[in-house]
Amino acid sequence: MPFSGAPGSFTASCCWCPAPLRALCSVSEDLGCRRGEFSRKHYGSVELLISSDADGAIQRAGRFRVENGSAGENTDYTPGTWHRTDVHLENPEYHTRWYYKYFLGKVHQNYIGTDAEKNPFFLSVVLSDQNNQRVPQYHSILWRKTGTQKICLPYSPTKTLSVKSILSAMSLDKFEKGPREIFHPEIQKDLLVLEEQEGSVNFKFGVLYAKDGQLTDDEMFSNETGSESFQRFLHLLGDTITLKGWTGYRGGLDTKNDTTGTSSIYTVFQGHEIMFHVSTMLPYSRENKQQVERKRHIGNDIVTIVFQEGEESSPAFKPSMIRSHFTHIFALVRYNKQNDSYRLKIFSEESVPLFGPPLPSPPVFTNHQEFRDFVLVKLINGEKATLETPTFSQKRQRTLDMLIRSLYQDMMPDLHKVNNMLNRRSFSDVLPESPKSTRKKEEARQAEFVRLGQALKLKTTVKGDATANLATTSFCKKEPWESQSFCSNFPHEVVCADSWGQSLLVSTDVGILLIDDGQPSVQVFDKTLQIKQMHVLETLNLLIARTDRGKDSRVLVFRLSVVQNDIETKQIIRSKYDCRENKLERTKGCHLYAINTHHGSELRVVVAIRNKLLLVTKKYNPCTSSTSSSLLSSSESPVEEFQYIREICLSDPPVVMALVDGPTGDSDNMICVAYRHQFDLVNESTGESYRLHHVEANKVNFVAAIDVYEDGEAGLLLCYNYVCQYRKVYPFNGGSPLIQPSAYDFQFSWNQVPYAVVCAFPYILAFTTDSIEIRLVVNGNLVHTAVVPELQLVASRSDIYFKAAAAVSGSSDSSSKEMSSTSSPQTPAAHEMPESPLSSLEAEIPCKNLYKIPLSNLVGRSIERPLKSPLAPKVITTTTPTGIAPLPVTHSLSLSRMEIKEIASRTRKELLGLLDEPIPKTESAQKQKKAPRRQSDPKQGAVRSTSSDRIISSSFESFSEGRHLSTSSDPDTLANREESSPSSCPFQPISLYDEDFIDLK
Repeated sequence: MPFSGAPGSFTASCCWCPAPLRALCSVSEDLGCRRGEFSRKHYGSVELLISSDADGAIQRAGRFRVENGSAGENTDYTPGTWHRTDVHLENPEYHTRWYYKYFLGKVHQNYIGTDAEKNPFFLSVVLSDQNNQRVPQYHSILWRKTGTQKICLPYSPTKTLSVKSILSAMSLDKFEKGPREIFHPEIQKDLLVLEEQEGSVNFKFGVLYAKDGQLTDDEMFSNETGSESFQRFLHLLGDTITLKGWTGYRGGLDTKNDTTGTSSIYTVFQGHEIMFHVSTMLPYSRENKQQVERKRHIGNDIVTIVFQEGEESSPAFKPSMIRSHFTHIFALVRYNKQNDSYRLKIFSEESVPLFGPPLPSPPVFTNHQEFRDFVLVKLINGEKATLETPTFSQKRQRTLDMLIRSLYQDMMPDLHKVNNMLNRRSFSDVLPESPKSTRKKEEARQAEFVRLGQALKLKTTVKGDATANLATTSFCKKEPWESQSFCSNFPHEVVCADSWGQSLLVSTDVGILLIDDGQPSVQVFDKTLQIKQMHVLETLNLLIARTDRGKDSRVLVFRLSVVQNDIETKQIIRSKYDCRENKLERTKGCHLYAINTHHGSELRVVVAIRNKLLLVTKKYNPCTSSTSSSLLSSSESPVEEFQYIREICLSDPPVVMALVDGPTGDSDNMICVAYRHQFDLVNESTGESYRLHHVEANKVNFVAAIDVYEDGEAGLLLCYNYVCQYRKVYPFNGGSPLIQPSAYDFQFSWNQVPYAVVCAFPYILAFTTDSIEIRLVVNGNLVHTAVVPELQLVASRSDIYFKAAAAVSGSSDSSSKEMSSTSSPQTPAAHEMPESPLSSLEAEIPCKNLYKIPLSNLVGRSIERPLKSPLAPKVITTTTPTGIAPLPVTHSLSLSRMEIKEIASRTRKELLGLLDEPIPKTESAQKQKKAPRRQSDPKQGAVRSTSSDRIISSSFESFSEGRHLSTSSDPDTLANREESSPSSCPFQPISLYDEDFIDLK
């Protein structure tokens, strides 16, 4: 995928691959088929389903999206196996329930106001450490009737952040009444209720047993018992629990009088409690043919599993057989006794947004545990997606509107009554210093505020209404975005880079270096040549680079074979003055360029010189391969192979550019440019410009325009501010493109403004200064947020390379003293905001490492390099992801914070019924571990959860003994995590405190 950033940022590249070489270039093939192209057909197609009775009369009909595995996918693998890179819970509560995670139990500020349309809103702001990764950030939540908006803003110790600037970042600039701060501690209860409207963290799914040949819901609900294979399937889903006296999540079932049966199926999956409404376990009535009691529960479930007996040739289940206006998703399961496998088919009501994971092709599972995990992830994601349909979203909006208005009416009279100095901070700075005259009063208020918040957080966790331990349930699963250390202690500033075989060609402040894992760097060009943007095109034997700045900027082209020969023979380190013959004509003064990265018969280069676009092409000679090109004489300049086509004038200099290939390549290629407040499409043949999208915002930060191809048709991902928008681009018709919004368009918002975006289907990754936000391309749903201090994306043509800080522990005493002296009642203390290297240079010696995320892990298929590394040959071994390195944390509390801690600790002991005498850490951890685990009651029997869930208890004990957990699933890595180097991985573990809940991510 191409990436064109704002001025001053890098431009990554893809490998351009001509058709005759496509089979030889697996990197380009992978980029073209998996990164640049995506298809929503992997998620099924909408069909009209009609059900009829035994006589053939039509009963009901409905439009459903049917997922049965992609028929067009290559099936050269064993049925039942697939690459599990895209099996994730989407929008996991641990990453989306911000108020519970970041706000409760900590000092934060809440504001109330009304917008220009007189609709009330609430704003919550907290300055917290991002997952205890030594990255302080402002987390902000805007509560409105349309839903919640959440953003992260960077923290600066020298620049305060005002409420007005936060609301402006959320596109709320006009008010009917300006925001005023709320000081009541009880507001935390009300805001937690607002957050719970996003959906339950626990789920109830229906399970319907259908015999072979049953075509109506009355017949299916009338099955008194199930078969042996059905019982095995139920045992695979969860454990049989006795309902009477059950204290866990009950999913609407009666746990006192056995009116809904005596037993049911229950499980815990990745922190979520799940109760199954099994048709054969619900009360059966011989007199009632419709089995109303069973339909009352299963018919009101959003998701239902249908287990159907019979062969594949027998009549299959259709959703139209079930009379329910509430059930939106059906999962059809069939069991094959011959090969002991399960086949899965998903039916989703047409209005349900796309959700993953996509079914494998064929959708047959021989590994039963993998099938269970896949089904549960699919069903949980499906129920969350259903809540976004108009049926549920409108109800949620009405509920939010009612709650917010009611809360506003309750709060405003109290705000008018209170007339003190604290209340007048309407557009105040966030977390300011309070006046000395009111400091004691403010300290007492904060102590009560924290005490109530921590008690509320504990109560919510024990009650089972929050996934407090969700992060601990998957730390042994190897995630596709796990990074590998590529180069430790890299001392130079990186300007831009691109991959070259197994190596990385990097432009730094000391010149151009070639870096390979485990080998010394090699100087390629000296520091007189300042490269600001580069593309390494291995299959074309070309290096394209933009050098210098201002009027002296040029585009240079080199033969890779010549550069490689200079490296191998060590004859010369080229300087700026040795590159005169490599200058591309007419490119003087350029500030940006872009190349086409998709299939085609020619290389197209568009160079931006102020408000002019220069179109240059390089024809591909079928008789010339990359091998023969490398044998050309070094005296032959590649500049002669480029041909000037035309010049196109724009109204303003472009900030972002991307080339879009037309379906024919004949007069229908386009250029997407971004400037001022708009994205435009420019016809390469005629130079005519057409408006693609206008940004309605006071300030616009253009990030990228990424060309993607859905089923061969061009589209664009437009990234600006917090927004990523997909627009389908139709080919030019009579001189103008059809760029009107269509049903295929969608958009989503990032939690933090990125400076770079990388698309690696099925993922899209946003890079900020301290985090990587990972979402799915097809629906924009969040799957993970990785905190990486001082992050800089370096290259993303094939593997993703980035630079990040690794803290080297220093003197903890000096850190403690410094933080203690700067703490105040209204600024986070050391245990809330661990010290960053910027604020304590004496305690931390910052160093930068280069890391790599293999593209093969993201896209789920192996990648072979088209060319070997230009450095000396070596044996390439697979790098095992390095374990997490421990990081010492200083505990420094001011007097007021210590009082708050003691109050919170005493409150927790009272709620848990603990004694007043001191409790050792191990016992405390064990008691804290046992409190929320209601399913471990011996009277209820042992309840099974996933393997990762079962590790929770041991993780508590490990932390109590001072050990740190690794996110790697490698047993050797887990066993040797204490021996890992601190610079081996940028993702540092969090530190546990007595008053904090566990947070492994």
